[in-house]
Amino acid sequence: MTGWPILSIVTFLPLVGALFILLVRGTPEAVARNARAVALWTSLATFGAALVLWFDFDRAEAGFQFVERASWLPEWGIAYHMGIDGISMPFILLSALLIPICVLASWESVEHRVREYMIAFLVMETMMIGAFAALDLVLFYMFFEGTLIPMFLIIGVWGGARRVYSAFKFFLYTLTGSVLMLLAILFMYFEAGTSDIPRLMAHGFDPRWQTWLWLAFFASFAVKVPMWPVHTWLPDAHVEAPTAGSVLLAGVLLKFGGYGFLRFSVPMFPDASAFFTPMIYVLSIVAVIYTSLVALAQEDMKKLIAYSSVAHMAYVTIGIFALNTQAVQGALVQMLSHGVVSAALFLCVGVVYDRVHSREIARYGGLVERMPAYAAVFMLFTLASVGLPGTSGFVGEFLVLLGAFKANTWVGALAATGMILGAAYMLWLYRRVIFGKLVKDDLRHIRDLSKREIAVFAPLVAITLWMGIYPASFTRVMDASVAQLIANYDAALARKGAKVAGE
Repeated sequence: MTGWPILSIVTFLPLVGALFILLVRGTPEAVARNARAVALWTSLATFGAALVLWFDFDRAEAGFQFVERASWLPEWGIAYHMGIDGISMPFILLSALLIPICVLASWESVEHRVREYMIAFLVMETMMIGAFAALDLVLFYMFFEGTLIPMFLIIGVWGGARRVYSAFKFFLYTLTGSVLMLLAILFMYFEAGTSDIPRLMAHGFDPRWQTWLWLAFFASFAVKVPMWPVHTWLPDAHVEAPTAGSVLLAGVLLKFGGYGFLRFSVPMFPDASAFFTPMIYVLSIVAVIYTSLVALAQEDMKKLIAYSSVAHMAYVTIGIFALNTQAVQGALVQMLSHGVVSAALFLCVGVVYDRVHSREIARYGGLVERMPAYAAVFMLFTLASVGLPGTSGFVGEFLVLLGAFKANTWVGALAATGMILGAAYMLWLYRRVIFGKLVKDDLRHIRDLSKREIAVFAPLVAITLWMGIYPASFTRVMDASVAQLIANYDAALARKGAKVAGE
């Protein structure tokens, strides 16, 4: 491992870039041009530093690595404590990958307040990476809630016609759940005498309190996933957000919920997790079936993909609470795959929106005649979303369903209907937009992907195929941490069973 504080460098380097952008002076055109350049190079440097984590990561080690600790509030026992394991490390890499893609995707489409726009994305990157790397509960909460501010501004300032309504709905939904989580954090701090996450994992909270603590964390993470029925903020936020905002929302922010369940709910409250597993199954199966049917009825491309995200993330919650090796690894791969594929699908919508300024499905048709490269890229990500073998989408869904069948046959069977419904709405969308006759006059002169747009899609195409063809390169990173998580969970339940039997 490197001797540098590499985790802090990856976390706070974007803030350095944001400060540089803040200091840029000149004509509006020069400021915008320099802001784009600084944001791009800073985000690329951050991704390069994140790759050091990937290559130096010890795949056989289940504990936290690259650990950094410094005194922060010593009188309260709260520290700046950072570290990663096989569960958090892939999400840091995903966050670092998507920011330069967002900057490139916004290169021409965002023309007003470019400086502030780029600063918002760089601040967002620091908050996302910090949340995944934090090993102190107070530090995690600060980063976790910190993501709300730049995303609220991204939707509210650079969004569509109903951007203010959507931004406030997003903010209020997520903040309400997080207030309950804050109360739980305070109780845990006074109960355990520490906010250190590894120590809290080993604390062993009283089963009487676990139920309430689990529900408080669930209130926050369920909104983030988002689980049915607290998912209604997501379609509005996606429709009104600029393309790059939708990329981050689907690509990273939704993963906070799944990550939170794996980092906090399952290891800290194992008894409550076991008790509430049937409820999670019911809510997830309703989400898979209901939101897939709702997606079939959509006329807006972004709204359709937003509802598909709810259905795909329901697989994640099923996998997490099935709590066997295949299911949990499948949930992690599904989160990574969805982060890449859904981000790419929103970018596909952004490409035609920049040219035609419409997201209505009926507005398009026959694009394959004028945009063959775009049709090929859109097809790949459509098939990945459907779960075609050879793409990342297949690996995650297959592992989740395999683990779900091991845990409960009915859950696995009902969840499998989502693959059929997913194929229905995604292939329907693709047929309406890409095939058919090119009857709209303005579409006859629409241009295919530019070099910049090809550069945006290229890494996403490569990762989608890489994860589908060689998934072991990703699952190997998670193996040790997932095995330890499940072993600790099973041991906690066994202790409870032995205690009950003794009484």
